[in-house]
Amino acid sequence: MSGTYGSGRLSREDYKKQKDLEAARMAGTAPPELDEDGNEINPHIPQFMSKAPWYMDTGKLGLQHQRKADGALPTSIGESKWYQRGERVGKAPQKFRRGACENCGAMSHKTKDCMERPRKRGARWTEKNMQADEAVEVVELSYDAKRDAWNGYDPREHQKLMADWELIEEARRKRKATELDSRDKTESGDKSIEAQLGSSDEEADDDEQGNVKSKSTVRNLRIREDTAKYLRNLDPDSAYYDPKTRSMRENPYAGKGMQTAYAGDNFVRYSTEAQEVGKREVFAWEANERGNTSAHFQANPTQTALMYSEFKDKKETAKTSRQQAILQKYGGEEHLQRPPEELLRQQEAYVEYSRTGQVISGEEPAVPASRYREDVYPLNHTSVFGSWWGDGRWGYRCCRQTMKNAYCTGSAAARKQE
Repeated sequence: MSGTYGSGRLSREDYKKQKDLEAARMAGTAPPELDEDGNEINPHIPQFMSKAPWYMDTGKLGLQHQRKADGALPTSIGESKWYQRGERVGKAPQKFRRGACENCGAMSHKTKDCMERPRKRGARWTEKNMQADEAVEVVELSYDAKRDAWNGYDPREHQKLMADWELIEEARRKRKATELDSRDKTESGDKSIEAQLGSSDEEADDDEQGNVKSKSTVRNLRIREDTAKYLRNLDPDSAYYDPKTRSMRENPYAGKGMQTAYAGDNFVRYSTEAQEVGKREVFAWEANERGNTSAHFQANPTQTALMYSEFKDKKETAKTSRQQAILQKYGGEEHLQRPPEELLRQQEAYVEYSRTGQVISGEEPAVPASRYREDVYPLNHTSVFGSWWGDGRWGYRCCRQTMKNAYCTGSAAARKQE
């Protein structure tokens, strides 16, 4: 098959010859290929680098598409050329010019773009206080340079800022040294008095004076009592410790039955308010899917929390109303009551009753006795204290006395109170 398969495609013999030539050039037995400038092309360059893309392909050999074009736009602005902000060019005109700003009379902008104070009668009609044209600098930038936030920034401004901060820091150091000197003088006077009185705290004061400058360093150190996560369980088969993130997700004391203050990072993640925060985030997602764009977990956290709490209240109210409606329609509210605790407890005693309620086999469970003595009536009372209630107070039913240590006065006193 010696024919071509279409335009731009080689026949089998031509393709084989091209491959043999490329292999010979790589081996060094054939001369390398030359580009349009006469430079040798390295045969070991991959095809994805040597082949020009379709939008830059000129049909010529070479690596011109890999080199920077001569007429490319600049990517940055030097110190000599930048926008002249607020500068005027020439003198102010005496008469209004056709096409100028009707407010200030400058030709560099239109009336709607004027930054001057709006006048009651503009310069077009009064021809007074005419402004000169503004300096308009045409700066051609590349795509990336136009979107560079730091393009045109003068580094010397940062040097001024650093100089100001150095002056502030120097003033702070001088003030700190003055405070330490005054404190030393005061403490030296106090020490002289304590030395005369024979104080026993001299060594402690010396230690405090020597550690005044090192207090900030000591505060930044880790507390020695805090045990590192990787030292909690030295068993290599225990919970994995990630040194890069300093996290131990699993419980290092799993299977040992120990109650410790640390049970892994996942325990903290799935406890306290972590699950509640996750539910709020899911609520915000579902609200956005329904069309409510005001619920956003990151942008409006407070509003999202209020909307979530209101949603939970409405959901609970709807659930309760639905349950009440079903109970009113079909009944069965008595089945929702929890049975007595005595019926839920497991018992080993077996008791068999007859049809009349008499015990046939087994022993009937005894009624649990109270911890207090029963049927004891002190101070001549015929009833116990707490058998009568009146005027917000407990008392005896026999005499209506509300004092626990009162002597019984009989039913006559009760009738008199009535």
